[in-house]
Amino acid sequence: MAARPPRVVAELGRPETPQETADRKAEQSRKHRERQTLRNLIGSLVACVAVVALIVLLVPRSDTPIERDVDVASVAAQAQVGVDQELAVPELPEGWRSNAAELRQRATDGITAWYAGYLTPSDEYAGLYQGLGANPTWTAELLKNTIATGVATIDGVPWTVYDNRESDADVGNARYGLVAEAGESTFVLLGTATPDEFETLAAAIAPAIAAQR
Repeated sequence: MAARPPRVVAELGRPETPQETADRKAEQSRKHRERQTLRNLIGSLVACVAVVALIVLLVPRSDTPIERDVDVASVAAQAQVGVDQELAVPELPEGWRSNAAELRQRATDGITAWYAGYLTPSDEYAGLYQGLGANPTWTAELLKNTIATGVATIDGVPWTVYDNRESDADVGNARYGLVAEAGESTFVLLGTATPDEFETLAAAIAPAIAAQR
């Protein structure tokens, strides 16, 4: 039987040489390995995603948002040690909750302030600052870019009002503020709460302010 003539490769227009045949088979083998590696990589990725999804489904979750509820009175009692001025601890109606309470010291001048942060019934922010031996610079720093717009007397305490809710200036959280002084303490209330809510907070600390006069 006559030997079959070598196969003509269309791209070459002639039969392959032994070296060309070896190179072609090596290239085919390399491409096969690359495709196999890619398939393995994709398979591993799919498996990882499936495991993560399973964990997410199995871990119990609550739809209730996590909110801190700080016991301001308890924190104040601990902070009161070594502080001469009485720290203001407001008794607020239902719907108010505190998410922070602490003594803060400003690095620039060492002024210490008692701070309590609240979320109001309307889910707005109201911060209470009591500067201990504070100066006008301390107050101005808290109410940066705001201006006094009037005065108000709440439960016998005169307050300077800073109503900047309509201001285009960058006043941060100090959209509304109240400032009062008594003894060696300066009280600053500021935040995004409504004027009525600030009046509630101011009335709640009126006894503490009166005690320092």
